[in-house]
Amino acid sequence: MKHRYLAFGAVLSLSLLAACGDSSTEHTAGAARGEFNALAYNVAGLPEGLSGSMPATFMPIIGPRLNAYDLVLVQESWQTPNPNPFAPTRTYHEELVSRVDHEYQSVPAAAPLGNDPRRPEALLADGLNRFSRFPFDPVRRVAWDGCDITSADCLAFKGFSYARTRLAGGVEIDVYNLHMEAGGSENDDRLRGEGIGQILDVMKSFSTGRAILIGGDFNLHTDDEPDATQYEQLLREAGLTDVCASVGCPEPYRIDKMAFRSGRGVELEALSWRFAVADFASADGTPLSDHDPLAVRFRWLGTD
Repeated sequence: MKHRYLAFGAVLSLSLLAACGDSSTEHTAGAARGEFNALAYNVAGLPEGLSGSMPATFMPIIGPRLNAYDLVLVQESWQTPNPNPFAPTRTYHEELVSRVDHEYQSVPAAAPLGNDPRRPEALLADGLNRFSRFPFDPVRRVAWDGCDITSADCLAFKGFSYARTRLAGGVEIDVYNLHMEAGGSENDDRLRGEGIGQILDVMKSFSTGRAILIGGDFNLHTDDEPDATQYEQLLREAGLTDVCASVGCPEPYRIDKMAFRSGRGVELEALSWRFAVADFASADGTPLSDHDPLAVRFRWLGTD
């Protein structure tokens, strides 16, 4: 959550819906089209006792449920370092990897363990990973230029990642995954605004004229300021459409979001938006993370 304090530095230093997973591609005279299900999910993978959830118990349950989606963007999913200087304290990305069947998976960023001079407080990497039915280029990762230690964001290399993804021959979209600065101070507000600027700079260089899908934990409550203005800046300057606004969803102010645009021979359309709460709950109804997973079904058309 935006105001959650992730006080983990000291400790470390010492039936799914039938539509889900049914991607489809068809080729007609000179054109390709299809649909896919995307999921953005902060899986709360901090060490047990520090996480907002119970990852040692819930990560093995989350993993196989991700297989119902064609494109999965996860946040707070860190690979346990090997060797692990903090054992038995650990993180849990390997639990997801061992239980997903997506052919294409990101390579997790290595934990800095306090050894990166750019951010010596950082013990963890960015926690951003993806699983996909579609091939994608090597993932590029960008850390936020700044962080506020009082909300513990400096203890991880939070930021965003991006990769060109091929839906079919000649049909490409650029997929961005992000986890923005947390905290509720004026400095946190400023840092989130600067982060929007960083993403826009990359989109303007890497994704000029191209179709884009961006999802993740924005930590922007868009019923409040300056969050609403910052999110609107991202949408306006990148030419993006918020999925929630596109389909007329009932909860436009949630911090877990997706947005998209068409471009360069690809038309992209959001068909549905929902938080898949029941799909990611334990047998007794307990949510598997402290964030709800955002599921969106997209339709695409290759126009070249």
